[in-house]
Amino acid sequence: MPVRDSELSLGAVKNIKDEKDIIFVRYYEKFAETFDITGSCHNGIALGAHYEDKQGRATPGVPSDGYNKFLVALEYWRGDAGTKPPGELNVYVYHAEQRDVWGDHFFPTGIVSPHTSLRFDFGQDFVARSNFTPELGRWYCYELMVQANTPGQRDGRIAFWVDGALAADFANIRFRELDTIKIDRLSFGFHAHSNPACGTSVWYDNIVVAGSYIGPLI
Repeated sequence: MPVRDSELSLGAVKNIKDEKDIIFVRYYEKFAETFDITGSCHNGIALGAHYEDKQGRATPGVPSDGYNKFLVALEYWRGDAGTKPPGELNVYVYHAEQRDVWGDHFFPTGIVSPHTSLRFDFGQDFVARSNFTPELGRWYCYELMVQANTPGQRDGRIAFWVDGALAADFANIRFRELDTIKIDRLSFGFHAHSNPACGTSVWYDNIVVAGSYIGPLI
């Protein structure tokens, strides 16, 4: 990501022709020690269900309504310079009960942004966990699981692991009202609204997609 005062997106996509209701993706990621981006920034791996239009273009700013799409992206959010870079690990989610036209941020503590004062119901078994910020310049192993809900029920689930340890588990989610809306795309990359400080990088390695838990290499 070069120094720039305008938006830039870089990344890669894997289409999943045999669409799935549940997927696990395991990958390794490292942030450069020069990372100093605040605000809008997508810097992880995403699993999407019909998130692209007929021309293959992403549809940010178009809310999920249960009948069109859903998206889950495991990434870091840094809202201001007072937060240690690269930010706090969370899932950015387009779901049928999202709070704005943009996706919601689910944090391990159970806080949901925007409108953080409003409690989100992740079910009676939800366990609040500590937020996580990685060290820059170090590889970590991440794994993301997304399970679509049964239409008409609130049994959707998102979980993620860091270096093999469960870091968050969100249940009671309604992604869809049609069973034809299944996970059909994996993407990873680096997006920033601007990067005024200095050139920086994000690295990915050892990406594996499966139907059950994978775990770290070691």
